[in-house]
Amino acid sequence: MKFGRINKLFNLKDQIIVLTGSAGLLGSQYAQILGDAGATLVLVDTNTRKNKELQNKINKKFHTNSISMDVDITSKNEVRKLASDLKKKFGRIDGLINNAFLNHAKNQAKDGNNSFETFPIEIWNVALELNLTAVFLCCQEFGKIMAKQKKGVIVNISSIYGMSGVDQRIYSTSKLNSPVSYAASKGGIINLTRYLAAYWQKKNVRVNTLTLGGVQDNSYQTKQFIKKYSEKTILGRMAKKDEYEGAILFLMSDASSYMTGSNLVIDGGWTTW
Repeated sequence: MKFGRINKLFNLKDQIIVLTGSAGLLGSQYAQILGDAGATLVLVDTNTRKNKELQNKINKKFHTNSISMDVDITSKNEVRKLASDLKKKFGRIDGLINNAFLNHAKNQAKDGNNSFETFPIEIWNVALELNLTAVFLCCQEFGKIMAKQKKGVIVNISSIYGMSGVDQRIYSTSKLNSPVSYAASKGGIINLTRYLAAYWQKKNVRVNTLTLGGVQDNSYQTKQFIKKYSEKTILGRMAKKDEYEGAILFLMSDASSYMTGSNLVIDGGWTTW
């Protein structure tokens, strides 16, 4: 049986794709599937050790020429320099995945609470800077390259809490509830995506959002939290870390060639009822 058409639709051979937050739980999964599809990845993360390990793993396993970069994506100068350096090195940028974000829940589970009334402005500023401003900066610098070459794909990663209010009932005293800064920044990403898709309408730059439900992570989530969260989904469970690979491959490939300005929601049915 031949799979020529399928291979063509999902083939990313020699595509230059920038992935932020690459060393994280989901970023490393995205890197695996994109590397398997033939992409040359620019892995951007401040966790230098884990990112370098990921680079070596991807290149060895999939025979790509992916590279890892330690860049502060909240700095306009650093993002601009990265874009300029990559343009000189590769001659083009084919894709961008804005995946990096501040994991409030993991941090708060260890050392705080998410009460709105006492939420620190300092944490608000840090969260908005990484979760939203950095997305703006990366879209601006890499998007202008794509617009000039009249080809490119951008995927911005959002969350169900960018679409719906946080159900405080499932969190109890776990301290795992996402705070106001997470909801505000992830909601902003969805409309930033729409704005950019419309703005680059004649430049052949497709911009979409991938909105995710919760991923089970036993390193900090309690059994009670996992149970309560799972009961809110139609499928009755949290996502596994590899269950968004197909979606990211679809959005970055020609399989989604007629899709732009859209929000692909994959949440186990959380937002359905």
